Amino acid sequence: MSDQVLVLGGTGEARRLAAALLADGVDVLSSLAGRVADPVLPEGPVRIGGFGGADGLAAWLAEHAPRAVVDATHPFAARITAHAAQAAAVHGTPLLRLQRPGWTAQPGDSWRRVDSLAAAAEAVTGYRSVFLTTGRQGIGAFAALPGRVLVRSVDPPDEPLPAGATLLLDRGPFSVADELALMGEHAVDVVVTKDSGGHLTEAKLTAARELGIPVVLVRRPPLPAGVETVATVEEALDWLRLRPPAAGGRPRR
Repeated sequence: MSDQVLVLGGTGEARRLAAALLADGVDVLSSLAGRVADPVLPEGPVRIGGFGGADGLAAWLAEHAPRAVVDATHPFAARITAHAAQAAAVHGTPLLRLQRPGWTAQPGDSWRRVDSLAAAAEAVTGYRSVFLTTGRQGIGAFAALPGRVLVRSVDPPDEPLPAGATLLLDRGPFSVADELALMGEHAVDVVVTKDSGGHLTEAKLTAARELGIPVVLVRRPPLPAGVETVATVEEALDWLRLRPPAAGGRPRR
């Protein structure tokens, strides 16, 4: 077993965890899937690109034998999370899922929760001007929407856009004032988003509340059974401190 901690990243929590571990003198490697063209990189060593599924990650764990893996990927990165659980189970590698809490409705919110992007597309078919903030993946589920559709994404989607779409390439955080102005400019009458949680993109929900605009919220995919989960970086650090590196640990070759 080595002293290294593998952080599956791509989120703000993953970056904060990597920085805190480095500050504590921990050997940490952050892994990014490489799906964003210009990702925000964490401090310290970074690995970019997939492992080749659960089998590829299991092989990597066998070779490098980290003392723990922290899956701090996006709440909707279900495939990566499933692969991490399968691979860690093969070798008994300690695995923690760090996942921020989802959003909670506030007084004045008009939210409709759905289980998929397809269900979200069906829910907003009758609206005149849709604000779509579900990311670039799965955008094809909305391709048949009539009317105006404002699509905001960090990178251009690979799938067809609705015929009446306006594509806005932008990265959060966004202010409430900016979201109010954007929704007013495009006469938005419904917002579609995933229940990503966190504060970086929460302003759209506040703006929708202030404007009395309904929100269609896609539920998160379920987590693999038996994977220990925490909600904060501090809890992840406490979990790792209970699993100190083995004395004289070295990577297996």
